[in-house]
Amino acid sequence: MSAYATSKLRDASLLKESSFINGEFVAGEKTFPVYNPGTGEIVGQVADLGQKETKAAIDAAAEAFKTWKSTSAKYRHDLLIKLFNIINENADDLGAIIALENGKSLADGKGEVAYSNSFIEWFAEEAVRDYGQTIQLPTPGVRNVVIKQPVGVVGFVTPWNFPLAMITRKAGPAMAAGCTVVVKAPPETPFSALAFAELAKRVGFPAGVFNVITTQSHTKEIGLELTTNPVVKKISFTGSTAVGRLLMQQSSSTIKRCSFELGGLAPFIVFDDADFEKAVEGAAIAKFRNSGQTCVCSQFVLVQAGIYDKFAEALTKKVESFKLGEAFTAGVTHGPLIHEASVAKVERHVADAVKNGAKLLTGGKKAKVAGFEGGYFFEPTVLKDVTPACLIGQEETFGPVAGLVKFSTEEEALAIANAAEVGLAGYFYSESHSRIWRVAEALEVGMVGANTGIVSSVYSPFGGVKQSGLGREGSSFGLQEYTNIKSIVMGNL
Repeated sequence: MSAYATSKLRDASLLKESSFINGEFVAGEKTFPVYNPGTGEIVGQVADLGQKETKAAIDAAAEAFKTWKSTSAKYRHDLLIKLFNIINENADDLGAIIALENGKSLADGKGEVAYSNSFIEWFAEEAVRDYGQTIQLPTPGVRNVVIKQPVGVVGFVTPWNFPLAMITRKAGPAMAAGCTVVVKAPPETPFSALAFAELAKRVGFPAGVFNVITTQSHTKEIGLELTTNPVVKKISFTGSTAVGRLLMQQSSSTIKRCSFELGGLAPFIVFDDADFEKAVEGAAIAKFRNSGQTCVCSQFVLVQAGIYDKFAEALTKKVESFKLGEAFTAGVTHGPLIHEASVAKVERHVADAVKNGAKLLTGGKKAKVAGFEGGYFFEPTVLKDVTPACLIGQEETFGPVAGLVKFSTEEEALAIANAAEVGLAGYFYSESHSRIWRVAEALEVGMVGANTGIVSSVYSPFGGVKQSGLGREGSSFGLQEYTNIKSIVMGNL
């Protein structure tokens, strides 16, 4: 582990370089490096495990499930609350770990910890409120009750952009419901998953209830083991639509339950009657949060003709006020991209837009940050007169690029917004109450932000429609993804 990394933590023992199987940290014969995107330097070397160790983790989870499923909801509630409390106690260190491996600013890292922990608290409380049902049957002397039971062993494949939150949003409801968990952590950001495992161990989660597999070179075989092993009863994945299709296909061999939060091309629509200043602020949040590396980031900004030029000028001014830099530098608002491949993709999208007639208003190229020349920085960018047919309108940029599109009518805006085969999130700004209802219902997405650039909350269901996935995370709906419904009919009473 690098001295730079350990110097940022009060409790450096939270930085683990081994996988976590059956309550113990397990090293591997081989390791892989994890880089700090803000410096380009190695944070640490992590165990590079494969199919054999994944099967061992699944077997451990299956053994633990035999007793974990029978624990009371109150017991699981109490243990999750202990986990919630210890995460709060270590929030600064967890935020620093996120900043080190993901590159987002330290303030954003700490913000992610608070968001992550909200799922632990919420689902601790949901565990004791997962009620069944009594059904009135027409036959005398017959009673029908419905109970809920945990699905079983569940496998998670999680992304790097929210390395802690994407685990707690899945593990919180799974463990609350009585399921046991095997996580394949992202190779870019494994340290948050391992720190979570360490804290779960400290508060007394039984061995095998929560397991973490780390890998860089064996991703495909681990994914195949999770999706085809009949012991695993459910797969939950957050990532691209292409990978989601593959995992769903593989999971079909054992008819697993699937929850997929996949890609999106979120439109951000600004109507002439919008509150102008709030719309500019909302667009900056929805597009540039985490340097554009979120699945619900607005992909392109549709602005009605009457305010188009004024909006372009105001958004450009806002974006030019951002402070780009390394995570631990004071005042930094936006960090680097996750790796060089991401920088190359953003460059390609910008070049394609300009080639197809877009005008560059600000940014548009790699950025050099003094003292951190090895970091993967890209200038926050605003493009004007983007056409939906260019790459920005066809695939996720996952970077700090706002492409502005002019429209004339509500119908035109909705036609552009709904043309995508995916539908995760969508945003719009209007002061018309009738338009708010009309557009919110017409957008073909799973989540709508009306006069807000933020749609993510533990209290609200998170998920998409069309090819943006299946199922919901968070809210009261989130727990149901990890339970089976059983009907019990009792006769001759």
